[in-house]
Amino acid sequence: MKKSLTLLLIFCLLLANVSAYAQQSNPPEPPSGEAPMGTPPDGFGGGQGGPGGAPMGTPPDGFGGGQRGPGGMPGGRSSFTGEYDSVLTIESDTVLNQDLTSTGTDENALLVTDGKVSLNDVTVTRVSSDSTGGDNSSFYGVGAALLATGGTLTIDNVNITTDSAGGAGVFSYGDGVVYISNSTINTEQNTSGGIHVAGGGKLYAANLTINTNGGSAAAIRSDRGSGTMIVDGGSYTSNGSGSPAVYVTADITIHNADLTATGSEALCLEGLNTVRLYDSVLTGNMPDLEQNDNTWTVILYQSMSGDSQIGQGSFTMDGGKLVSKNGGIFYTTNTESVFVIRNVEIESSEDSEYFLRVTGNANQRGWGKSGANGSDCDFTAIAQEMNGDVIWDSISTLDLYLTEGSVLTGAVVDNESWAGDGGSGYARVVIDSTSSWIVTGNSEVTYLECAGTITDAAGNIVTIAGTDGTVYVQGSSEYTVTVSSFTTDVNFEQAGIMDSFEEHNIL
Repeated sequence: MKKSLTLLLIFCLLLANVSAYAQQSNPPEPPSGEAPMGTPPDGFGGGQGGPGGAPMGTPPDGFGGGQRGPGGMPGGRSSFTGEYDSVLTIESDTVLNQDLTSTGTDENALLVTDGKVSLNDVTVTRVSSDSTGGDNSSFYGVGAALLATGGTLTIDNVNITTDSAGGAGVFSYGDGVVYISNSTINTEQNTSGGIHVAGGGKLYAANLTINTNGGSAAAIRSDRGSGTMIVDGGSYTSNGSGSPAVYVTADITIHNADLTATGSEALCLEGLNTVRLYDSVLTGNMPDLEQNDNTWTVILYQSMSGDSQIGQGSFTMDGGKLVSKNGGIFYTTNTESVFVIRNVEIESSEDSEYFLRVTGNANQRGWGKSGANGSDCDFTAIAQEMNGDVIWDSISTLDLYLTEGSVLTGAVVDNESWAGDGGSGYARVVIDSTSSWIVTGNSEVTYLECAGTITDAAGNIVTIAGTDGTVYVQGSSEYTVTVSSFTTDVNFEQAGIMDSFEEHNIL
């Protein structure tokens, strides 16, 4: 028996050694929880993990998986074999100072599976006319120029160019950890994001310049299985259709960055995921499309595709600027969502449809069931100026908090166009003693708590009247706010709070 076990052990060791030298490498299994961080390079601190993987769901008709911002393009169906083709595969500590070129179909220029690997002062080129892109690229990094599925890859002063379907610049998957700084990334084709995480991968970026030109090719991109990304400084521009500057199915923190989408919404967040923006400029220019029942700049939603775990999405923006070239500002549908914004300069387009819309949708995209696909939203404004209407419906819930000198200029409107037979939803508006609501039209609020002021643009007091005929405040304005209840006692226990970039930064 002992001899048999010994022979079996020797056979296994020989088999492992043979596979170590193969150019094809198997990816790790998608993580069930936190992926190990690996050992950071000098100059970097520790890190934190993001949420775990996502359950499968039924995608909308005509859509595969992969990034598909609501203005987006479908990915192909996944047929991943579990193996990667690469020009160079590394699984031990290595310093690389050589240019890399990849021309193969669905091939990686560099695949890191283990060890500490450094790539400095070089050029990486990935060109292929017959690569397929789609889900294999979106979910696993097939065809990305640089891919880490394990170990730690550190990149500095590298110029990365791709011209192939699925040709992401840098991709971290599974147990992979990537640090990239002072580098440029340019991608040309569809499903070719700039920096990308999926399957629990972790990526930390500083001072990058990224331009993407294909469809479904966000400059900062994530996909099925989530992950963690921290970005500090740099310029990130997406030029393709359905390519937001930031596509969020992960835990993403961004500081002091210029984020621009020239042909799409600025930011798209799906499901149980989080994005935090600090002192950044976020710009979107989404076209009006027949497949959508409105046009937006930032969306929190659930597509039901299975790319993201169902749950509460979170958007935080502190300082900086949000620019909308077309459509409304914030839209949330078919999900639970939390927004916290503080002292953000918001520039709306001339034909902006709303400041905030919390409603169901027409189900043209397969987002939930018509009449039951509203949103449960908490929105906290801190020292924030807001212009535009707030739209809600009875299959949604909205808790809107105005704090620390915030001012809302607009109407709060119950629009049942997307609510089917209706529901028991509500809109609750809470205004502290330092904040105000400047009403621009007759409004409907279920629960109104106000210790501040409610006037029209001329400074006239607005009438607050109950649905039962009670007049809580008799005003001189032409406008009336109709409520189910009104009080001057305010409750901010569930209001959002703002943290700092330093609480998340490891760079």
